[in-house]
Amino acid sequence: MPLYKTLTPNSETTVKIWKITESYNELMAPITLKPQNKARVLGMKSELHQRGFLSVRHLLAEFGYTDNDLFYDENGKPHLKDGKHISITHSFTFSGVVVSNDVVGIDIEKQREKIGVIAHKFMDYEFEYLNKTAPQYINKLTVIWCIKESLYKLFATPGLSFLQHTLVIPFTMDDTSTVSWIDYNGRKCRYQAEFIEFEGFTCAYVTP
Repeated sequence: MPLYKTLTPNSETTVKIWKITESYNELMAPITLKPQNKARVLGMKSELHQRGFLSVRHLLAEFGYTDNDLFYDENGKPHLKDGKHISITHSFTFSGVVVSNDVVGIDIEKQREKIGVIAHKFMDYEFEYLNKTAPQYINKLTVIWCIKESLYKLFATPGLSFLQHTLVIPFTMDDTSTVSWIDYNGRKCRYQAEFIEFEGFTCAYVTP
């Protein structure tokens, strides 16, 4: 299907989400890839990953970019040649791209019970306001994970720990936004975090 959602959290930032229903061939046909990226796609063992990768190129086209406009630095962070900031995500049948005039991060995750098993690995402070028996416990864990993953992508600094260096201020699922922090090597940075849910998935994105 074409574009699934477009969100504009502020005047300088746009988020676009794609629902991946097309086949590999349908996604590949209309786009042109750099030789190294074509080789990368052909080398992927999972068609789901191939379709995720290609759907991101369709999202780039929605912004007016091509595969040639995108490059990655030594830390694996994506950049655009025109100097705008970009962050990319894909999970199963959804992919997302956010483009902004400022640093930005995005993540999409499928909501799954098993996140409860690893919660202690990515959060500490947040346990103070979470109720494990509440109906929306898994939803909240997924929001926190998505926000922290978005912070990690935005900061793109080796050594940053979800557990030790990031935190998410209390929120309810009705809020659709909260505040998050990175506290790393003496630097304290505050970020606005927005989140939405759709079809069993959670998407969060962060901006200064």
